[in-house]
Amino acid sequence: MAGTLPPLVEPAAELTKEEVARYSRHLIIPDVGMDGQKRLKNAKVLVIGAGGLGSPALLYLAAAGVGTLGVIDFDVVDESNLQRQVIHGQSDIGKPKAVSAKESIAEINPFVNVILHTEQLTTANALDVFRGYDLILDGTDNFATRYLVNDAAVLLGKPYVWGSIFRFEGQVSVFWEDAPNGQGLNYRDLYPEPPPPGMVPSCAEGGVLGVLCASIGSIMVTEAIKLITGIGEPLLGRLISYDALEMKYREVKIRKDPETPKITELIDYEAFCGVVSDEAQQAASGSTITPAELKAKFDAGENFELIDVREPHEYEIVNIKGAKLIPKDRILSGEALAELPQDKPIVLHCKSGARSAEALAALHRAGFKDATHLGGGVLAWARQIDQSLPTY
Repeated sequence: MAGTLPPLVEPAAELTKEEVARYSRHLIIPDVGMDGQKRLKNAKVLVIGAGGLGSPALLYLAAAGVGTLGVIDFDVVDESNLQRQVIHGQSDIGKPKAVSAKESIAEINPFVNVILHTEQLTTANALDVFRGYDLILDGTDNFATRYLVNDAAVLLGKPYVWGSIFRFEGQVSVFWEDAPNGQGLNYRDLYPEPPPPGMVPSCAEGGVLGVLCASIGSIMVTEAIKLITGIGEPLLGRLISYDALEMKYREVKIRKDPETPKITELIDYEAFCGVVSDEAQQAASGSTITPAELKAKFDAGENFELIDVREPHEYEIVNIKGAKLIPKDRILSGEALAELPQDKPIVLHCKSGARSAEALAALHRAGFKDATHLGGGVLAWARQIDQSLPTY
């Protein structure tokens, strides 16, 4: 069926004999055919992050015959990635994710040209990186990067496919400010402002069911193929929400919000999203101790209370001996303040330091002026002091 949007990419001049054999199952679908496959061959697609969503997206874009794939990722493969990031394997641990992704793509389809961007995406480089591509796929897990991707795509007039995942739920949509026929909208029409710092846990804090990445990543690739070839009804102006536990897809209509300010330049997105609240930053600035300093307190037999502000299921994975569990939300709501000792210093810790900084600000407000928190959290403790502890 002809699509509701014109094809994004002009067809390549030809398919070789080898390519015809390789893509034959596409070619015999009338809607794709030789013309659609030539458009895929000519397409240049940038995938932001070779992680949870980037992994299946890159594998299937490559298999589909997208001629040029860009990968931007500055991270290295870690063992905790392998539960969901299927483009990497055991032998890739410690290797840059972009390099590992390129090697996997070469195994799947040697006809794909892979361009690596092994730097962090920033306000300074985003426009230069995006400029050479027809389409962008964004599966990043933080709001600062999402707004940066959106604004850069708007400034360059490019469409992008957006996906996000958390625990058992995922969302996908297509944003394109300059879409034809007045259908244009962007991510800020859906989310004008980022949530307050600490409100939405990251995948590292909240977890994600590994296979959810495949469900959402494959929808993202489907949307990319539809946009490139001009078939079907893309998710422009629609958001699909998927709940794996209920096995339900829901659709939400998105409309252009006339109140959305016009995007004219890239900004400081870390500041815009306030990754940690100003109050938490101030609280932590003079009241952070290192793992070595915490160990010295234990060794000296100091009388203090160590409080773990993570969730009970995290405490079960790993904890610091002697720590008392009081989840952050009970401290922020004030209900746990009566359980805190008045007669000895308090040290807070979480997984990596962000949640304990938020809880620390609440304690300082409540009059526990000498409370401190552990910089780097239990992860830093496990890496620097007690290597027998697992990390997560």
